[in-house]
Amino acid sequence: MGNAAVTRYVQRVQGQGDPGVREEARRHAADPTTHGEWDTFRDMMDKVGFPQEVTDAAWQLILGGIAEQGQLNDEALAMFTERQKQRDHRASNSWYQELVRLVGDYLEIDRPTMALWSGGIDTSVYARSKGHTPLESTPFGSVVNELQLTMDWMLKTPMWNVLSKAFVTRARGPVHIFLRAYNPDSVLIAQEVPQLRVVMALNPAVELVWHPVYTTADGQLMEVTKDLELASDATYRTRDLCVRALYDYLRLKHDQANSRSERANAEMGARLASNGNQP
Repeated sequence: MGNAAVTRYVQRVQGQGDPGVREEARRHAADPTTHGEWDTFRDMMDKVGFPQEVTDAAWQLILGGIAEQGQLNDEALAMFTERQKQRDHRASNSWYQELVRLVGDYLEIDRPTMALWSGGIDTSVYARSKGHTPLESTPFGSVVNELQLTMDWMLKTPMWNVLSKAFVTRARGPVHIFLRAYNPDSVLIAQEVPQLRVVMALNPAVELVWHPVYTTADGQLMEVTKDLELASDATYRTRDLCVRALYDYLRLKHDQANSRSERANAEMGARLASNGNQP
């Protein structure tokens, strides 16, 4: 991987005596090829067309970022109480920022329209089946999505946040947003959509197309129409209209025996209750 990169890693995380997973992350960052997924990463990167030098550098940056992320997470909790400020500090990981600069061109979509989603990875798969490209289906995203990397997901989640921000800046046309659950504090609503608003101000071709998604008892994902029926496609031009359709369907038509949408229904009910609405 290069002695300079290893030396840089040792200098930056020296003295962080975190046990367990963080200690393992430091060992892997200092000697990247000892990580159990190195061979898989290298082979997958080669298969999607990455040059070997990019693969080597990206792997060092991923593992260096994971090793440093623990300290940033601790700092975020100690320094900030506001959720978004905590998220921003976690995402300030310079290893992940350098990773984006390295692989940014490999976040371009291979289909006409970009997709964003919230509500579980099944929603990403559904968006892909509709002909759109979520981050996980880009050349680089598809590789990283197949790897565990670390047992502590809080060490790698900020990497996805950094990648997603870079991903949405590459929007060139309509962006389809699939909602199976609505959370104003989610990365989608708090980070990705605001970033898209900036892109939209510069490029009128970029517009947001919203899809409220409901999972039926047999596991099929369907979209909620304005008449609160389930269809293969139902689009809305604004977030509020989309969220209203989703909430109304869950409130009025959700089958309590449908465990596949139980979480979305519970989250909707809790959010309405927190806003002073009756059950």
